[in-house]
Amino acid sequence: MSGQFSLLKNKRFAPFFTTQFLGAFNDNMFKNALIVLLTFHTAQWTTLAPELLANLAAGIFILPFFLFSATAGQLADKYDKAMLARLVKVLEMLIMGVAAAGFFLTSLTTLLAALFLLGLHSTLFGPVKYAILPQHLHTDELVGGNALVEAGTFVAILIGTLAGGLLAGSVTYPAWIAAGGFVVAFAGYLASRGIPVAPPPVPELRVNLNPFSETWRNLSFARQERAVFLSILGISWFWLYGALFLAQFPAYTRNVLGGGELMVTVLLATFTLGIGAGSLLCERLSGKQVEIGLVPFGSIGLTLFGLDLYFASPLGLAGNGTHDTLALLSVAAVWRVLFDLLLLGVFGGFFIVPLYALVQLRSAPEQRARIIAANNIMNALFMVAGALGAAALLGAGLSIPSLFALAALLNALVAIYIYTLVPEFLLRFIAWLLVKTVYRLRIHGIDQVPEEGAALIVANHVSLVDAVILMGCCRRPIRFVMDHRIFRLPLLGFVFRHCGAIPIAPAKEDPALMERAFAEIDAALATGDLVGIFPEGGITRDGELQPFRPGVTRILQTRPVPVIPMALSGLWGSFFSRIDGAAMKKPFRRGLFSAVDLRVGPPVAASAATPEHLHAEVLRLRGERR
Repeated sequence: MSGQFSLLKNKRFAPFFTTQFLGAFNDNMFKNALIVLLTFHTAQWTTLAPELLANLAAGIFILPFFLFSATAGQLADKYDKAMLARLVKVLEMLIMGVAAAGFFLTSLTTLLAALFLLGLHSTLFGPVKYAILPQHLHTDELVGGNALVEAGTFVAILIGTLAGGLLAGSVTYPAWIAAGGFVVAFAGYLASRGIPVAPPPVPELRVNLNPFSETWRNLSFARQERAVFLSILGISWFWLYGALFLAQFPAYTRNVLGGGELMVTVLLATFTLGIGAGSLLCERLSGKQVEIGLVPFGSIGLTLFGLDLYFASPLGLAGNGTHDTLALLSVAAVWRVLFDLLLLGVFGGFFIVPLYALVQLRSAPEQRARIIAANNIMNALFMVAGALGAAALLGAGLSIPSLFALAALLNALVAIYIYTLVPEFLLRFIAWLLVKTVYRLRIHGIDQVPEEGAALIVANHVSLVDAVILMGCCRRPIRFVMDHRIFRLPLLGFVFRHCGAIPIAPAKEDPALMERAFAEIDAALATGDLVGIFPEGGITRDGELQPFRPGVTRILQTRPVPVIPMALSGLWGSFFSRIDGAAMKKPFRRGLFSAVDLRVGPPVAASAATPEHLHAEVLRLRGERR
């Protein structure tokens, strides 16, 4: 994981990371300090009940996300994001001045106004935070950068929450809390001055101050790319899911475990460290590319360990009094609870980091900040809905462990719904499992595949999973031309059909289907897609490269696009290759974890891409001669 940590020494990333870390820390330090003060010194400030004040404070903090996210997205697309980051830090210092006035005047209204302004500060920084990463990071750094941002944010939330509680309980004069916040804000401002220039993509943009019409417009931008919009829904669901668990920790600790405030901190720290670890592991598991195959993996873990938390929750442990934290940590059932929370966090990291990276990568640059603003609005809406739903269920008598189990089951339903709408997630998951658990895949030259624009990919055909592996290795979706019979297979047929694979049949078997296939290939290339074909016409029977058929010539005569040759080696003789006793004297001689090579050659111009030349290129990539 040294690759992603090296970004912390890079001027393209380190000042921004420090700025956002200090901002998240300050938000949570002030918010928690205020909640603790209002909880334990209520009479000094108001006659309202502490429980009502805590929920009121949470609502006030999140309200600006609904009101100003649309405006924040426009500003981040119109102005230099580095400049906006510095202005936001200046605003943060002014907000701490408002908070200091509230403490001096013992004015709850002024303090809640400061909290509202801190929510505004986070709202304005949100689109800057995620839209700036694709401008300053290379594509192969995007996953690592997002992982560090997510891990850093959750660690900052944890430390800020703890610091806020300690400050509220230890300082004689509450105004020192605002003074501490001002120091942190000033440090954030100094860090922001090192953020490199991030030129605006749409400097001529006219800002629409109507939050309702602009929110709808931003959502329409997100809906233009289906995978982006569904990723936003997935991110929002994760925030609902995570916030629901976090909100129950105090009551769960008291009513189920029988612990005190320190045990609440242990649960919070375990969950937070799990998310940080999962986020940082994403880069290693994804091979530095945006691997959306990790998203189904993450959702499976979120469901399994959410359910296990229900079964792990001890019965009868909470007595009449409060157990000492060390005494609780001597109970095996409590360690199982901590293990579930840790793994919930880890799999949450697997789930969230690729989704954020996908939104950044596939959003149009001139609309990216506004799409991220739409994401922030959806996040806030989902979290509020989750909080209201949880409160209603708990009020109706549902226990907290049962609430965890219900959320885990709903997570499974949400995941299945998303993966049926966008089977690309499921396909990439299958590909990821193949290359991480069944084979040891080594990729060479994948950067030869263009980042945008039409191209024809030609590869040798060795096994039933060739297309899945190639799709998993390429960052862009590939529309493969495949034998129509594969669409009859229960799982693969569903996945390939919904991923835009093009069915084809031999002319003697179904000439009409063959003509429709060539027409669809041409239409896909005309719209700038990647199209993949296996010119041998079928899986090799003996492991050798068979002659290439002339279909590639017909495709290029109609649509002359670059051709990318690819060669797979090491799959012949594996479980998924052809079973032919006459050709394979030792069938399945290659077992689990066999080494598989994918070599990608430089693009071949359409004028030179004859079947014979492409055949020779694939042979060369395999290290063979004709």
